Amino acid sequence: MMTVSTRSRLRRALAQVGAQEDLNFLLTNRLPRRLATRFMGWFSRIEQPLVRDVSIATWRLFCDVDLSDAAESRFPSLHAAFVRALRPGARPVALDPAILVSPSDAILGAHGRIEAGRLLQIKGLSYSLEDLLGGDAELARAHEGGVYATLRLTAGMYHRFHAPHDLLVESVRHIWGDTWNVNPIALQRIEALFCRNERAVLRLRIADYAVTLVPVAAILVAGLRLGFLPEGVDLRRTGGRPLPCNARREKGAELGWFEHGSTIVVLAQPGFTLWPTLQEGARLRVGEPLMRLPQRDLT
Repeated sequence: MMTVSTRSRLRRALAQVGAQEDLNFLLTNRLPRRLATRFMGWFSRIEQPLVRDVSIATWRLFCDVDLSDAAESRFPSLHAAFVRALRPGARPVALDPAILVSPSDAILGAHGRIEAGRLLQIKGLSYSLEDLLGGDAELARAHEGGVYATLRLTAGMYHRFHAPHDLLVESVRHIWGDTWNVNPIALQRIEALFCRNERAVLRLRIADYAVTLVPVAAILVAGLRLGFLPEGVDLRRTGGRPLPCNARREKGAELGWFEHGSTIVVLAQPGFTLWPTLQEGARLRVGEPLMRLPQRDLT
């Protein structure tokens, strides 16, 4: 069995390789992305014990994985470890109704005010909100002057995402696209990356306000699952049509999960403000403050 010190040395060596931007970009993007994603979707579900153990060990070598707060201590497959649930109480939720919380564990990326219909992808590079929303100009206008936050889930993080407030899911729309990596190196090199990748648009109603979550897929993300959809509904077979939902969820309740790791863009209408202590690059956890609702009666 590999010792902790050996694993640490290997991680440092791999990190040095990953820090070489050209090589990182080549290894994570210049390969058949769809084929690699389909393969991972199949391979990760293999429940043969040796395959499972080697797969999970390799995952933990390449990624900073913490399974100590998982509801289960053993997993039948790599996929089961990816989409693990947490034990009760592992993610305390800020219950103040004036606070909109982070829907996922994540590294905070670009965030700020939505101006002239554009959001920052990374410093010096912006993209169109309307394009992100699949050409929905009306929804883009509803968020003009509001705020946004980009939440990046790394491969080793907890992959489920939750209701950021008591809410009503009004509709979901699937948008086909590519599966570019969403790491910082790719964000620097691929213009409008989030608008190119496969994604979903979740229209939420929170205390009479409009909030939208846009989960964005990435390479090796074999799918997005939404627990509030009726059993048997396949988003990829909806042809890009909005799917009415009318699903209510309490703050902190599970909404769905990625089957690897990716990004969620959180959009809020004018009147919302970002939590004052947010710092780009900071790690957030489900339930921690992300935004403050407009200052009026929230009861």
